[in-house]
Amino acid sequence: MPSRHSAAFTALLAAALFGATTPLAKALLGSLSPFLLAGLFYLGSGSGLAVLILARRFKQRAAAEAQTGHNRFPLREAPWLAGAIAAGGVAGPALLMLGLQTTPAATGSLLLNLEGVFTALIAWIVFRENVDVQVFLGMAAIVAGGVALSWQPGAAGLPPGTLLLAGACACWAVDNNLTRKVSTHDAMFIACIKGLIAGSVNVALALALGARWPHLSSVALAMLTGFAGYGISLVLFVVALRNLGTARTGAYFSVAPLFGVTLSWLLWPQWPPLLFWVAAALMALGVWLHIRERHEHAHTHESLEHTHRHRHDAHHQHEHDFAWDGKEPHTHAHRHAPITHAHAHFPDIHHRHTH
Repeated sequence: MPSRHSAAFTALLAAALFGATTPLAKALLGSLSPFLLAGLFYLGSGSGLAVLILARRFKQRAAAEAQTGHNRFPLREAPWLAGAIAAGGVAGPALLMLGLQTTPAATGSLLLNLEGVFTALIAWIVFRENVDVQVFLGMAAIVAGGVALSWQPGAAGLPPGTLLLAGACACWAVDNNLTRKVSTHDAMFIACIKGLIAGSVNVALALALGARWPHLSSVALAMLTGFAGYGISLVLFVVALRNLGTARTGAYFSVAPLFGVTLSWLLWPQWPPLLFWVAAALMALGVWLHIRERHEHAHTHESLEHTHRHRHDAHHQHEHDFAWDGKEPHTHAHRHAPITHAHAHFPDIHHRHTH
């Protein structure tokens, strides 16, 4: 299993790529409607990842393809992925756009911090992820940093679009938790399918509402931005879900606005205000509290069969029913026999036990 530092870095890199799309989206909104821009971001994500998947398949030999089974997504888990796409790729953006029509930007930015809160609450209450005081305080510090970053004194309180924006955050929180249910599978395939479906729906909705198709250069720039900020970012996010669990990954991902604001000030230079440094300090404190977490106790692994990239560590002591060349890490369907032991761990795909 990856170290806590590498797993945290994966989640933070996903946040950095996603956060960078905000100032770029601001630059593109002059020529694109919000719904169309969201659709092109998703389509860029899905189509770019589809090209990478095809290139990967082309490079693999037939024997290696049969051995790894990268894209064999089980139909029994399709409802989890469909629910994630419907909640986060369709309902979430729609509620966001409708809510922003009657909500000041400052208030909207504050309300979007609810995504991290809702994600953690669903993970802790519904899916029973473990949480201790240190993790809770880390989450609280990161959310407080997000509030400080988007706070504007004198901004409007609760405009009509408040519930719509809160609903969008709830949809993305559901998306995060449902995506975790399928995170053992190929992250690139999951992100590709989500991007293609969500992109098609949002573009169709934009055109139905009267949006005009922009110049080819604007389309290409939006899709390229979506490929990096939505596609590659989502692949990293799924990998982080696999290794950290939903609440912790959601907490790290909540740092995304800090990266977006930093890039914005690099593109349009100005000296950051005091609240920026307060937010940065709070988020850094939250990340530090999460990184230094050590959760260790005796636990039992039930019998489990799944497919993911792995090494033959303490959790992967199995035989192969194919000719193995000895290379690690590798990917194939494998079965975990029941085992009881104690070591430091996260609520990753091998440690979804109760306490």
